[in-house]
Amino acid sequence: MLNLNFHPAGRHQLQIPGPSPVPDRLLRAMSYPTIDHRGPEFGRLGLTVLEGLKKIFQTQHPVVIYPASGTGAWEAALVNTLSPGDTVLMYETGQFASLWRKLAQRLGLQTELVALAGTCAKTGLPNSWRFGVQADLIETRLRADSAHTIRAVCVVHNETSTGVTSDIAAVRRAIDAAKHPALLLVDTISGLAAADYRHDEWGVDVTISGSQKGLMLPPGISFNAVSPKALAASQKARLPKAFWAWDDIIDMNRSGYWPYTPNTNLLYALAESLDMILGEGLPEVFARHQRLAAACRAAVSAWGLEIQCADSAVYSPVLTGVVLPQGFDADAVRQLIYARFNMSLGTGLGQLKGRMFRIGHLGECNDLSLLSALAGCEMGLRLAGVPLSGSGVQAAMDLLQASAEPQARYP
Repeated sequence: MLNLNFHPAGRHQLQIPGPSPVPDRLLRAMSYPTIDHRGPEFGRLGLTVLEGLKKIFQTQHPVVIYPASGTGAWEAALVNTLSPGDTVLMYETGQFASLWRKLAQRLGLQTELVALAGTCAKTGLPNSWRFGVQADLIETRLRADSAHTIRAVCVVHNETSTGVTSDIAAVRRAIDAAKHPALLLVDTISGLAAADYRHDEWGVDVTISGSQKGLMLPPGISFNAVSPKALAASQKARLPKAFWAWDDIIDMNRSGYWPYTPNTNLLYALAESLDMILGEGLPEVFARHQRLAAACRAAVSAWGLEIQCADSAVYSPVLTGVVLPQGFDADAVRQLIYARFNMSLGTGLGQLKGRMFRIGHLGECNDLSLLSALAGCEMGLRLAGVPLSGSGVQAAMDLLQASAEPQARYP
């Protein structure tokens, strides 16, 4: 039976790659009294968050907000743009790309999978789960589709299961080089507001994201950023949709309202999150995540362990996957760290279960919170008997110390 009265000293260290820790400022915002979602005050709130989200997605076009998880936003992107039996080209980079494909199949879409072939000789893991999207494979397949039966290309920007961030601009160039009219649909559920993402500049037609990662909210809000081409496609799409339909939502959003009851108190927190992120500055937010990710990888390398992402050009700034040597159960190590140090790490998903764990370094993470997480990992790995080459904590400290900047704010 769950012991709800167990409260260990200090805060639980949530170091999974999402949901990320919710800042106190956002928790306080969610505690505000709920207001009338048809009243004038709410309309102002709605317009504020809708305009702020455009800056986060780096778009001039509509961003649709749903009171749902990222899975709902996956479905919304598909049903608004496609018709029964349409063929969708989906690139596999890990567990979440695989789950998106499964959802598409349940909707009655024909899915064609593209993936990097082969298995890593060093780890025995599939190459498709260690590298990012290979845009040339997409271009080759689209060139062969002379009848243009493929209606959309679906890729994951930041694959949460593996710690790989793919080059979305390269995917757009591949589609254009093939002179193919397919829509580009991109999942950046774990990448938004942590890894650089440019909806308009990169020519994305629908971007899918969620609230519980870089935006630092609890789960419960998800998004579709929509291009004019995608809006035009939605006028002809015949997959059933009612709740997910863009037209009614975008129409009411012009005055800051929704055609259904929105998640009022999470929108309070979203307004605070946008203020925090835009106040720090998107370039600064991205640079902070890159710096912390580099420190985390320095620690893993000093331990002598393998990083799940095998291509340094596409290392994720959001999380780092740590592959354990053969014979060690990564889930058992995670459980030991949880029990001894009150810290949660991300589990290996799908084909990676038991082989690796994931360290999240996103959202409100800073130098000291990352070092605390790495200390917990290092102690847990040693307790589990995993052979380590050296101190990862010291390696991360050296990197962070050399690049530290003043954090204090003075009047």
